[in-house]
Amino acid sequence: MNGGKLEAAFTAITDGCPIEEVSEWLDWRDFEGLVSQILLENGFQVEKNVILTKPRMEIDVIGVKLNVVILIDCKHWKRMSSSALNEIVRKQINRVKRYAHEISDVVTVPVIVTLHQEQISFINKVPIVPIMQISSFLDELYGNLEQVKTIEK
Repeated sequence: MNGGKLEAAFTAITDGCPIEEVSEWLDWRDFEGLVSQILLENGFQVEKNVILTKPRMEIDVIGVKLNVVILIDCKHWKRMSSSALNEIVRKQINRVKRYAHEISDVVTVPVIVTLHQEQISFINKVPIVPIMQISSFLDELYGNLEQVKTIEK
């Protein structure tokens, strides 16, 4: 972990403060760091801010575990309209397809992690996961892969 703010956030969460409230105090970069740390604590290998070229695209957080690659777009916004969420999902699917084209023998899963619980939990089988539910989502993902959008080469 880097930075005092992120460490303080983890201390607060460990001491029982709700993760959603703690996340409100973070900026978008620390929010991505928090998501990365949660993935690490759940046994994932993690890469942050991965840049793809031609065309240029950025993936906020990538988590790898057991031949499944989760590509996360972190949204540290207050609330999102369904049309905004639809556009976010569409762009994330395109990034994941582009990433999957570069690798083989793994299943890739597009995921959107939000600051708050949204009205919608899935768009086109892409999970919209509030930060407060990320750990349970990761715990249940491998048993529910057939219910989420996966992209293979």
